[in-house]
Amino acid sequence: MTELTKSDDYSLSLGARLRSIRQLQGLSLQAVELRSNGKWKAVVVGSYERGDRAVTVAKLSELATFYGVPVSQLLPEGSVRSQSGRSQRKVVIDLEVMGQLPAESVAPLVRFVATIQDKRGDYNGRVLTVRASDLETLALLFQTSVDEVVDRLTNWSVIHLGN
Repeated sequence: MTELTKSDDYSLSLGARLRSIRQLQGLSLQAVELRSNGKWKAVVVGSYERGDRAVTVAKLSELATFYGVPVSQLLPEGSVRSQSGRSQRKVVIDLEVMGQLPAESVAPLVRFVATIQDKRGDYNGRVLTVRASDLETLALLFQTSVDEVVDRLTNWSVIHLGN
């Protein structure tokens, strides 16, 4: 029995995510082929889902368009990477530190945190744990890249990345 590599593990996770999106839309593999007028062959999509076949970024983008979802929705949870290259599954936002920073600097983060707290009813006031994929939302709010937002929030000691 061979040991799975990180690449194999990612392919399996990506495939599971692709299958989940397809099934959430109530589509069988055959229905994907029919609805796409043969552009997406059932056997090809199935091989992507099983992780038997690598999917290019271009094909992933086309598949996202076909499913009507952002490409980020096709990526497995925890696929955001820190600068150390390790996958991160959660982000802890230190609300006490955030509250000590100049309001104009952290305004997008404050709005983001308030929205999450409101949805969860979570007002402990000390920390807030969010998914690593939420860093993409923060990057949009700060109008920058995910790497830049991670650097900025880390330098401010506002976030802690964990597994």
